[in-house]
Amino acid sequence: MSVTHNIGKTEKAEMYLKAILLIGHENPPVTVTKVAEFLGVSPASVSEMVKRMEANDLVINTGTGIVLTETGLQDARKLVRRMRLAERLLSDILGLPLDQVYEEACRLEHAISETVEERIAAVLGEPDTCPHGHPIPFAAGRVDCPLAGSLAELQPGQSATVVSLPERDAELLRYLEGLGIRPGVEVQVEDVAPYNGPLFLIINNERQAVSREALEQVRVTPLN
Repeated sequence: MSVTHNIGKTEKAEMYLKAILLIGHENPPVTVTKVAEFLGVSPASVSEMVKRMEANDLVINTGTGIVLTETGLQDARKLVRRMRLAERLLSDILGLPLDQVYEEACRLEHAISETVEERIAAVLGEPDTCPHGHPIPFAAGRVDCPLAGSLAELQPGQSATVVSLPERDAELLRYLEGLGIRPGVEVQVEDVAPYNGPLFLIINNERQAVSREALEQVRVTPLN
């Protein structure tokens, strides 16, 4: 389930930069089709916008994928930093449910100034991750930490700590939270059903059967 953004003229290039950065981190290579799905726009609109961004030295279309230039990368990291700081503010200070913070943060990210960004970071104690567990770029530029493995790939008997959840799918987030799957939680794979069946997990001492599809975007660090 993809989130469709209401892209205003002043926000359009920023939304494309963010989409390219996040897709490149989560599901490379970055293609016109993937960007279109991320933003809820037509592939033709993406192709046109990519050409404009190439002319402005923000991206390079290599033919096999869309790559951010150094300028584009810096701008994209700034936007992702502000979005994920806004998510932390909404979650930690205002108590907004986890499945609502991404959409609200997308509305705020374009309006946050550098001064407000620095103040939010200071008030929150310079957090390393957003509430979903994804890294918050430092002002100096860090964002591209290695993507952790998928919970769906674990084998019977393995335990792991949940690192991050998919931030853009509110319905899936509500489902995972209902099962007790959140960043920092330890899970154990008791069994895996054959023929692409569900995984039987022990979460907070309770046994849960969860489909592979629901767990594919749950990133974990194995404990054994």
